[in-house]
Amino acid sequence: MARSKSEPSSNSAPDKGAAHLTALRGQIDKLDLHILELLNKRSTVASQIGKVKADAGGDVFSAAREEEVLANVLEAHKGPLATVTVKAIFRELISGSRAIQKQQKIAYLGPEYSYSHLAAIQRFGEASVYNRTASIAAVFEEVVRKHADFGVVPLENSTDGRIVDTLEMFIRFPEQVKICSEIRLRVRHHLLANCSQSEVRRVYSKAQALSQCRNWLSKNLPQASLHEVASTADAATLVQTTPNVAAVASREASVRYNLGVLAENIADSRFNETRFAVIGATDSAKTGSDKTALMFQISHTPGSLADVLTAFKVNKINLTWIESFPFREVKGEYVFFVDFDGHRDEAKIKKVLVALEDICESVTVLGSFPMARAEDE
Repeated sequence: MARSKSEPSSNSAPDKGAAHLTALRGQIDKLDLHILELLNKRSTVASQIGKVKADAGGDVFSAAREEEVLANVLEAHKGPLATVTVKAIFRELISGSRAIQKQQKIAYLGPEYSYSHLAAIQRFGEASVYNRTASIAAVFEEVVRKHADFGVVPLENSTDGRIVDTLEMFIRFPEQVKICSEIRLRVRHHLLANCSQSEVRRVYSKAQALSQCRNWLSKNLPQASLHEVASTADAATLVQTTPNVAAVASREASVRYNLGVLAENIADSRFNETRFAVIGATDSAKTGSDKTALMFQISHTPGSLADVLTAFKVNKINLTWIESFPFREVKGEYVFFVDFDGHRDEAKIKKVLVALEDICESVTVLGSFPMARAEDE
């Protein structure tokens, strides 16, 4: 039977859908080219800024300015892209713009895809040159000797507290390095292996990672012994060559070293986070949302520490971190580390620093820097 002229073809709806898809893809292609044009225009302006900085002897990296750029963008952002996606895009855009001005060298505790490496990438992006080191002490040495422009070192973990090696190095180099930025990295530990969970006989990782997963490991791998290595990435490399072993490390490490993920998010705390310090020759300019870190020593007399805390209280300054640390050169003496809200250039911060000079035997400002947001904020 012949089809009526008024009867629609069975293929008309798919044809319309295909035509609509082609049109939408055409829009995407045009937008991509427009975005590319704008990216290159922005990079040209960034290059001009780099020349102005170079003429004035300024640094390429400015944590204060980069935080301002991200704040402006996120304030204007209305979706539908997720905030974390927008931050990642602009992080790499800023990283690429910095590299046009100067390709910076960043020292970190390696190997690749250790959590220190991931924190460094989160701060500086993929366009920087990364120098991996074998220890936290080596990160400081690289910066002090100017073999690296900046270093990334862990400062404290929400589960295990202070990082001893980092605090020791601040005592060793009290004036040569400054904290110019901080990074808050949400730590997600995974169990990586190339065998089944029941076949695992040994688990390798950094001491802190094993500690942060100790309850999970005890419950789920009672047959396995725990072994400390220098980093989570070192643990992942061992899995490649040793049978019946597993590593506690990041998902990025599983991809880099081609390992299976036996279990995800095995940390005992859901809010496991490590705070890193970015160290360099100078600290950061004021942004209006800053912190200052310092270390001090006090006389071994009753009330000395209370006097220090009173100075902060009287000036209405909020302490965000305080640690006591044994001073190895003198038995029974301690160095105290604190950070607090505010920038060293603010009037009330200057006032409390003057007060501390009178109270303490020594005071060293480790730096002022923009207050970091959590990774997923």
